[in-house]
Amino acid sequence: MTDLNAFLEPGMLVRHPGQPDWGLGQVQSNINGRITVNFRDQGKVVLDGSVVALLPVFET
Repeated sequence: MTDLNAFLEPGMLVRHPGQPDWGLGQVQSNINGRITVNFRDQGKVVLDGSVVALLPVFET
């Protein structure tokens, strides 16, 4: 499977489509398909970019 989140860069805001209760998250890093996101209500999470497509948030 391909990296569904290759365009994500540190500082971008995202939401996890399967975990809406995690709240808004800020991308910390995106290295080789492993995305580290600091979510407001969940904390720091490392995700496999080939498994979940994070939803970019352009307005808060």
